[in-house]
Amino acid sequence: MATQTREEFSAGNDRLLALKSGGGKPLLVLHGELGHPGWLGWHETLSRRRTLLIPLHPGFGQTPRVEWVMNVRDLACFYARFLRDQRLTPIDVIGFSFGGWLAAEMAANDPHLFRKMTLVAPMGVRPPKGEIMDMFTLTARAYLQKTVLDAAHTAEFSQLYGGGETPEQFEAFEDARSEAARIAWQPYMFNPSLPHLLEGASEVSTLLLWGRQDAVVPVSAAEVFHRALRDSRLAVFDGCGHRPEIEKPGEFINQVETFIA
Repeated sequence: MATQTREEFSAGNDRLLALKSGGGKPLLVLHGELGHPGWLGWHETLSRRRTLLIPLHPGFGQTPRVEWVMNVRDLACFYARFLRDQRLTPIDVIGFSFGGWLAAEMAANDPHLFRKMTLVAPMGVRPPKGEIMDMFTLTARAYLQKTVLDAAHTAEFSQLYGGGETPEQFEAFEDARSEAARIAWQPYMFNPSLPHLLEGASEVSTLLLWGRQDAVVPVSAAEVFHRALRDSRLAVFDGCGHRPEIEKPGEFINQVETFIA
């Protein structure tokens, strides 16, 4: 397993904790709404050629909350400041679910932040058909179960978040859910202006990855992103829910590695 280090950075006057691993050109990884899921097979594979930089979102259990961040666009500005302060732009980014929404907001605000952007079943737009699942009507564990199509046959499902069975992990889940609710409650997990703003980020080369049976963010939302981002390619995995990185790991890695090469 690749060595992981935990580092503290600053973004203006605020702190940001991040994990780093691997070697080579940096790849920014933005985790989803339940926090960093732990070290998985796709992390290990990508870290052989890239330096993975995995920030732990403010208020999601490890990095302290940033009080002036009141919505996802504010959080996007916070991360843009971090990237500029660290002289990391333009950087390749991969964002998952809530983290995909965050990456899209960053690109809409400043397309020059990124070289290539991979969005994995991102939240952030209202699906034309269906609704984004309301995770606050479920326990964290029940919500986690619904993020995959077939948990029993998803090899790494039991490894997510260390299994999620400890009091510490449950507390981390609730911290993440609380902060997600604070900054993304109204409207729930989307920004009505984002599709229009993304049209101004058309030069950002983008890969969109989705599971056809995604129960969290319906695949209809993929077409909204695809239309807004003119330089984008969409890959939809059959027999797959909201986590193609563990449900279809071979296909997922092939898509990502080919795209960011």
